Amino acid sequence: MASDQEISLFQVLVQQRGLGEYLVFLRQLQTAAVEVARLEHNPALAKVTIGERQFSRWTRGQHGSGPRPLTARVLEHLFQRSARDLFGPVHAAGERSSLAPAAQCIEPSVGSDAHTQDLLMTAASQSASFAAYAEQSNVGPHSLEQLQADINRIVATYPNRPVVPLFEEVVSLRDRCFEFLEGRQPPGYTSDLYLAAAVLCGILANASFDLGAYRAAETQARTAFVCAEQAGHNGLRSWIRGTQAMICYWEDRPHDAIRLVHLGEQYIPESGTAHIRLSSIAARAHSRLGQQHDAVEALRQADAYREQATNDDIPGGMLAFPLAKQRFYASTTHLWLGGDANNREAAAMAEESVALYESDPPETRRLGEMSLARMDLALAELAGDEIEGAAHQIDAVIAVASKRPTESVSRRLDQFARRLAVSPARTSLIGLSLQDGIMQHRRVRNELPAGGRG
Repeated sequence: MASDQEISLFQVLVQQRGLGEYLVFLRQLQTAAVEVARLEHNPALAKVTIGERQFSRWTRGQHGSGPRPLTARVLEHLFQRSARDLFGPVHAAGERSSLAPAAQCIEPSVGSDAHTQDLLMTAASQSASFAAYAEQSNVGPHSLEQLQADINRIVATYPNRPVVPLFEEVVSLRDRCFEFLEGRQPPGYTSDLYLAAAVLCGILANASFDLGAYRAAETQARTAFVCAEQAGHNGLRSWIRGTQAMICYWEDRPHDAIRLVHLGEQYIPESGTAHIRLSSIAARAHSRLGQQHDAVEALRQADAYREQATNDDIPGGMLAFPLAKQRFYASTTHLWLGGDANNREAAAMAEESVALYESDPPETRRLGEMSLARMDLALAELAGDEIEGAAHQIDAVIAVASKRPTESVSRRLDQFARRLAVSPARTSLIGLSLQDGIMQHRRVRNELPAGGRG
């Protein structure tokens, strides 16, 4: 083993790979532990970990008698070096001219866009981790800039990407943000970090909701609100209350949804559309309760907020509430209120919403929201005995849901199936075909892991 005066290969490789921060190193170690446990069919390896004090001693060259056998095996898998070489002096390992770890040649299959995306993002994340290490401080301007750039990219692309791989990426960013906050930084940086943490936990709340994990979504939202409080940002506080209200609405708790809307209305956003969203959620909750006057008044209030709103939500993207989404919330409200007049209004609102979504560039189109607007239109057309129009919308929804499934779209398809089952159109050729199509989609959905395809 290397003496305290000699630099070990372990110290060099930790620095080269950007693993100088304990939590960054620990994540890599735990991943390696799971991999080697699977390869060697030894569950005990998956439990291997290293304490922060031990890691600190090793990175200072204080190796003692070296790692225990199981730990040594995981470290060997992680670094692809023997434990003897890792904790011996650099020159003894014969690594002077070849210290940089060999790049692993990963040959993605032709056209494997998801694999390429994951590979690129993994490499970018590793580079960002090293940049944070290179600043030799808890957090610096480059780290904050990189964090904000990652957040801006995610909120812009979230509505168009499969949820599970994006969820994993956001968890990694959130962990990095929490690590920064656990250290020391100037007060201005602390506020920025809490703002970033609020957004990231808010995204995780939304993603958990999309995956049908409502309890987890509520927990993420509560943490997001705490961070927004620490950042002192009214727009985010208002938006997060809206997310909590939305979860309650989908959990058939409209009274709680309305209560949370009122809590969110206490915060006047610095700018943006958070209050339009709150009023639109309130409209749907009131309509679930059959409170027509309050529902219509909430829609009117949302229109009034729209006239005053600016389009500079922070950080924008999925946190913004565009007119297309406002129209589809209005269509749902009118569907719940029922009656011929409300049904016609619902169809008009949903049709406008779909047209607005379709006018967006394909790479930023909000697929889940557009599918829900199509579901409103399909239900309105079914109620109006327009089975062909309803079938067109359902076919489009299933095509999107097969690639980007979400719990809310699946529930709306089931709702449509129940309505169709008691409709005169159920025995028509189109009606029978629709029922078969929804049943087939349901079977495929149930065979997929949570969150669908990556």
